[in-house]
Amino acid sequence: MARAAAAADDQKSRDDSHGGTPEDSPEPVTGAPAVPEKEKPSAGRRLSSAGALIWLLLALLGFTLAVQLRSNDQDAGLATARQEDLVGILSDLEARDQRLQQEINALEESQRQLTSGVAGRQAALAEAGKRADELGLLSGTLPARGPGLKISIDPKGQPIKASAILNAVQELRGAGGEVMEIIGDNGVAVRVVASSYFVDGDGGQVIVDGKQLSGPYTLWVIGVPSTMQTALQIPGGVVASVSQAGGNVTMEQRTAVEVSAVRQPTSLQYARPVS
Repeated sequence: MARAAAAADDQKSRDDSHGGTPEDSPEPVTGAPAVPEKEKPSAGRRLSSAGALIWLLLALLGFTLAVQLRSNDQDAGLATARQEDLVGILSDLEARDQRLQQEINALEESQRQLTSGVAGRQAALAEAGKRADELGLLSGTLPARGPGLKISIDPKGQPIKASAILNAVQELRGAGGEVMEIIGDNGVAVRVVASSYFVDGDGGQVIVDGKQLSGPYTLWVIGVPSTMQTALQIPGGVVASVSQAGGNVTMEQRTAVEVSAVRQPTSLQYARPVS
């Protein structure tokens, strides 16, 4: 009996430790299906998406901090740079500024040229007209005016060779004579150009470009008066040769010399400009 009572007390203490009798323990519900264990991790996937978003925000924050630190490091580098390095950086910046300014000036000049087409054409026409006038003076088709010399060659009854007149013309050209004409005592005037020729005529006359001139002769020359006068007075020159032949040469410096004799323009038959 004592052994049976002890067993009963032991069973009762075990029931008390489980919080009641076997009848009080909940019975499993048989009406609702049990959820499989492998379908429960959906909450875990939601937590993984939120974590990825958090990591992305942290990465962006870290990149921003890195950029800011790098900028601060650059500023600190300039602040702590040596004076020579700062001078070099400043020199490079100034050189770049000069190059950019030159490009700006070139573009502005191109713009002005493009927008001023009319003015450009007028300037080109003016330059062409000026060039045509210069060529007309050199070819003898236009009259001329300017400072120069009046040269009188008097043979004093002795005939003067055409070579003496030609020497005078060459010496004047060498001394800077630009435009000249020769007038005979018979009133015939000839414009002297690069193609002019001089030959001896009958009775002591001189033929210039096919026209007969009788002495005394007068040369009108446009150029620097003092230079041309000095050139004619060199030893063995025109003045000396005419004086030895018994003639006389006089020269007058003029501030204004007019050369009115002109030539008719000639048409070239064979020569053409090289283009």
